[in-house]
Amino acid sequence: MIRLFLIAGCLGLLTGCDGRQETAPPRPAELTRDAIGHYCSMVVADHPGPKAQIFTADRDDPVWFPSVRDMFAYTMLPEEDHNIRVIYVSDTAAGSDYARPAAGAWVDARKAFYVLGSEVSGGMGLAETVPFAEKDDARAFAARQGGEVVSFDQVTPAYVFADFEADTESAALGGGR
Repeated sequence: MIRLFLIAGCLGLLTGCDGRQETAPPRPAELTRDAIGHYCSMVVADHPGPKAQIFTADRDDPVWFPSVRDMFAYTMLPEEDHNIRVIYVSDTAAGSDYARPAAGAWVDARKAFYVLGSEVSGGMGLAETVPFAEKDDARAFAARQGGEVVSFDQVTPAYVFADFEADTESAALGGGR
């Protein structure tokens, strides 16, 4: 009888309190020419600057983004899948060239630090949300390129959608493309 209780107790620890087995989030995928941007349907590797990837509960492969700012849009838009398991972004400090992030230099996006409003643009040519694994690296980048250092939760919809709103307003006034 004691053995039965021990086995039941161990099974309970393995499956968690709600009966579902807890699993570690997937490791970051490596960027290849097969990675296609979620919004632009273009090859992610062809765009300069930091990249992002999101793993959701209902997909084995990541949703790819040629810019980190696009990833933030995905997390904020109500029509997107918000059953997110993990988000990875390029660690800008790991590479020697901002335009070409270092292979394998992925960091958990929720633990990263971001420079907003710098002089550099992202993969789609718009203002970028430049990610760093370490706050000191983000500060040093901001000192060189301008901008402010924020955490994941401090990136606002006003920043992420600013260029889109300006383009929409311009189109409404007859200045659209």
